Amino acid sequence: MRLEEIQTALRSEGLDGWLFFDHHRRDPLAYRVLQFTPGSMVSRRWYYFVPANGEPRKLEHKIEAHTLDAIPGKRATYAEWSEMAARLREILGGARKIAMQYSPMCSVPYVSMVDAGTMELVR
Repeated sequence: MRLEEIQTALRSEGLDGWLFFDHHRRDPLAYRVLQFTPGSMVSRRWYYFVPANGEPRKLEHKIEAHTLDAIPGKRATYAEWSEMAARLREILGGARKIAMQYSPMCSVPYVSMVDAGTMELVR
């Protein structure tokens, strides 16, 4: 993974970090940017937060707690939705300006991979 390159780009854009998210391998950009392929199916949501500075943080479902093993970072797990939402707040650590695979008004549909519900949850 190109962690230093990603973090340098985040700092140059004035961003607090980049939140990657996937469910059922719907976001090919996440896998391309992070340069990894999970070794198993992805039937549960995972989140991977790369802060502009510091160690990345992972959030995985307890059933698939090894989906992100190939990439660095501190792991947190969840089992139910409310726990997922709480852990997501924790891994974001107060970040305010976060990059995601989102394109306002879906102006660049090839980039717009994050669903509206996940955007609402992050906001």
